[in-house]
Amino acid sequence: MAQDTSRAQCVDMVIVGAGFGGMYATWKFREMGLDIVSIEEGGDVGGVWYWNRYPGARCDLLSVDYSYGFSDAVQQEWSWSEEFAAQPEILTYANFVADRLDLRKHYRFSTRVISAKWDDTRNLWTVRTSDGAVFEARFCVMSTGPLSMPTDPDIPGLSSYKGMVLRAAKWPHDPVDLQGKRVGVIGTGSSGMQIIQTLGRTDCEVFVFQRTPSFTLPMRNRKLDDAYQTELKRNYPAIRAACRMNPTGGARPVSTRPFFSLPADHRQELMEQAWAHGGHTFLGIFSDLMTNQEANDQVADFVRDKIAQIVTDQQLAEKLKPRGYPIFARRPCLDTEYYETYNLPNVHLIDCLEDPIAEITPRGVRTQSGETELDVLILATGYDALTGAMLSFEITGRQGRPLAEKWAGGPRSLLGIVIEGFPNLFMTTGPNGPAALANIVTISENDVDWIADVITHMDQTGQAAVEASTEAEDSWMERIHQTASNSLMLKAKTWWVGSNVKGKPQGMLMFTGGFHKYREACEAIAANGYRDLVFDSAGSAASPNVKAAAAQ
Repeated sequence: MAQDTSRAQCVDMVIVGAGFGGMYATWKFREMGLDIVSIEEGGDVGGVWYWNRYPGARCDLLSVDYSYGFSDAVQQEWSWSEEFAAQPEILTYANFVADRLDLRKHYRFSTRVISAKWDDTRNLWTVRTSDGAVFEARFCVMSTGPLSMPTDPDIPGLSSYKGMVLRAAKWPHDPVDLQGKRVGVIGTGSSGMQIIQTLGRTDCEVFVFQRTPSFTLPMRNRKLDDAYQTELKRNYPAIRAACRMNPTGGARPVSTRPFFSLPADHRQELMEQAWAHGGHTFLGIFSDLMTNQEANDQVADFVRDKIAQIVTDQQLAEKLKPRGYPIFARRPCLDTEYYETYNLPNVHLIDCLEDPIAEITPRGVRTQSGETELDVLILATGYDALTGAMLSFEITGRQGRPLAEKWAGGPRSLLGIVIEGFPNLFMTTGPNGPAALANIVTISENDVDWIADVITHMDQTGQAAVEASTEAEDSWMERIHQTASNSLMLKAKTWWVGSNVKGKPQGMLMFTGGFHKYREACEAIAANGYRDLVFDSAGSAASPNVKAAAAQ
């Protein structure tokens, strides 16, 4: 059926998302002279940090990593107050960048994309939005983020609950009064831990419904003084260059030293130092923790011993000790006295492995042993990660093929940026790149720059459309599988492999080889003249606006 595009506004590019990837894409492609429109479901910039306003929300990446490197003006004018920034400061930073670079004028906020359909005849995308707007664009850039589609737990009776339900991923923007309330928390990943350790130190009665305990390390957050800020700003160029060479895409340490290359007493000393120092130091002391099971077991035992030392009730400590999967095979968390929280009299752990949740009732949560009455229920149950946002609306490629059909067995793309069968559609921090395994800001800048170079190449060579070749996409996916096959990450049931969403295809579909190797792969495709891409020179490569002007 032919589409009614009589109301369509012609632009060069539609960008979806106002997180770090979308904001940088908006700046980059505007500076290239493209006519752009950017679309964001939230009411302002910030991406996940616009929504995540729960008590204790804080980034567990270093502030120096979780910030842009492309604008020296932004780097020199902005100063972080803490080594690990809290949500209000991160959101303030996003607003500062939007103001400093004048990005908001390009955005349509509080607007969702309903559909994006490729027109084979005209080499254009038709994008429809929730406010009734229609755009025709030569390019679409999906900066929808790997963690932007929240999920509720698959527990019967949720809709029957009569108390207040709060979701960590979509926390109310107005203050929520939890004073003196009986609060239940379902979910003990990073968000759940931050909520628990924060509310546990108030007059709330906190009930933690824990199914799978997570490993967490002490954050040891620090205030940043003026002297450090001066040093940091003077050394930004070298720091950013080092981050691009780092497997993490950030400044946190990475070791080349295998665990068993050192004597046992030296290993113990290093782990004690890392625990005392906090942050990501622990992740950077040995090189083979995700490939050597014996080494991983010893590090996991070290952390379990720390839990026993911190939690005074040893039966409770045993319930908090993660078992059955390798440490760091689930997303490693950083905490501020999380385990100490369980020594407080108002914090109660319900071990849902031995006492499973049967249902949510009108009054609270019923486990097999009985009902816990609650005033407030907080869901910290994570996201339909990596693919959820891209599959939340209709995307249709060549010959009317839906993206949902192509990705029925899991996401497939080249580099997590371009997709066979979906011309001129690009992703930033897509599901087949490093995505959540490296610094998302560094990945975003890399991906946007790579897309910009492809578009420049197209304009220089008169190409109208581009997509991944079948062979290149297959080869990249095989590399992902081969690289992941050596990793202990496959031994844990996590959102990394899709196990938190019922019916979702399972498997490690992120690139686990490190950001530095990912960047090399991106650069290699450009260096070989983009032979891994398929170009279509049919028609004019000029933008819709240029075509419209020529026809008048």
